[in-house]
Amino acid sequence: MEKKTGKRRHFSWFALLLVVVVAYFVSIFVSQQVYLSQVEKDQAAANQRLQAAQEENQRLREEKENLYRLEYIEKVAREELGMTRRGELPYSPGGRK
Repeated sequence: MEKKTGKRRHFSWFALLLVVVVAYFVSIFVSQQVYLSQVEKDQAAANQRLQAAQEENQRLREEKENLYRLEYIEKVAREELGMTRRGELPYSPGGRK
């Protein structure tokens, strides 16, 4: 009888375990990247809402300051409320029916 000189491959549990562990860590890495991407999108949206709120706040502060000026009060009374001074006739462009 002659011995075979070819090498026989054996199933390697270590290689299988290594592949499973690497796949596990890759899946964790990918899921963390997806989560971080979503957090960045949420942060960008929150920053936009904050910017809009700050601009609205500034506009309201300016309007509040204007409420103490007689010229502004008269302007609002004329434009938004349609009020006139004594002796003036109201004018409405386009006319009302």
